[in-house]
Amino acid sequence: VQLQASGGGLVQVGGSLRLSCVVSGGTFTLGVMAWFRQAPGKEREFVAASNWNGGGSFIGYYEDSVKGRFTISRDNAKNTASLLMNSLKEEDTAVYYCAAAPRRINVGGLYSSNRYHWWGQGTQVTVSS
Repeated sequence: VQLQASGGGLVQVGGSLRLSCVVSGGTFTLGVMAWFRQAPGKEREFVAASNWNGGGSFIGYYEDSVKGRFTISRDNAKNTASLLMNSLKEEDTAVYYCAAAPRRINVGGLYSSNRYHWWGQGTQVTVSS
């Protein structure tokens, strides 16, 4: 399974960007698709995840600082995931990575990067004032 992230760029404070992650090489629906980010000099941190609920739908989870501003979505038929980022702040500047796991992850584990099996290459998001 390979993940390809795109959509990063330079945007002003208050602006919006949509990141996309395309999955290839797999024939199954991924249990979790997520986004992490890493700012210079900081550790990689969880941003958002779309987690299979064990039934027929997926639930979104968000890091507190992006709640209400970011929205994760996925199209399982196309094997893609997106992260719509609104009201961007300078502190959102980072390299954003998409990640995936074959099965759903318990809620507490979503925030741990080591629970994810596959990673994209990262896309730079820079928010300037």
